[in-house]
Amino acid sequence: MPDLPEATRRDLLLWRHAEAEEGDDDLQRPLTERGRRQAKLMAAWIKAQQPQGLRILVSPAVRTRQTAEALHLPFTIERRLGPGADVPALIAAAGWPQAAGAALLVGHQPTLGRLAALLLAGHEADWSIRKGALWWFSRRLRRDETQTVLRAVIAADMLG
Repeated sequence: MPDLPEATRRDLLLWRHAEAEEGDDDLQRPLTERGRRQAKLMAAWIKAQQPQGLRILVSPAVRTRQTAEALHLPFTIERRLGPGADVPALIAAAGWPQAAGAALLVGHQPTLGRLAALLLAGHEADWSIRKGALWWFSRRLRRDETQTVLRAVIAADMLG
């Protein structure tokens, strides 16, 4: 049986915020110059590969908003993606895999890594996602079995 068609495939993209400055107020830390370059490079790649029906959900932290702004696409601030969030909150915010189309979550470690581990290994573990990197998952139907597939792992530093 073929994969789900593009219009009905369920995609989940996990984008860790780019490099940010240090600071005492975690929610107010802006991107560094390197972080702005990382966000710009990854945003260009995402736009070139952008799946249909992409919803962009972003943590309220300044560094995640600045990362997402590099896409020049509308996004929604989602408090459930903030620092200290847990994996069930991210899944609920994305509505994945039930929601049609694709969801791009711009968030933080360690939660993004824990979600990636759950999707690939079946349980949460402390996997690391590099700053500015993107992990792209899809749900597909193959031989009457629904599968989660890792489509891409891209580090921003590899793009430029």
